[in-house]
Amino acid sequence: MPNIDREREHLAKADRDIAEGAQRINELVVRIQAGTAAGHDTTEAKRLLELMRETLEQWQVHRELILDAIARHERGE
Repeated sequence: MPNIDREREHLAKADRDIAEGAQRINELVVRIQAGTAAGHDTTEAKRLLELMRETLEQWQVHRELILDAIARHERGE
């Protein structure tokens, strides 16, 4: 398979991963809010949320690298 096809597959996977990660983050935010409102200790959940946000940022950086690779292939580099 040509490299550009592989990069496009990687892009599709990155897009799915980013969307799913964002959804999980949103769900965790809701749980943290509910836990806080109920008087529960949400310290660990907030730590997890921060880690998930950092991971999502890295996935977005990786997605940009994939886009750059696709652009290079399209330019014939």
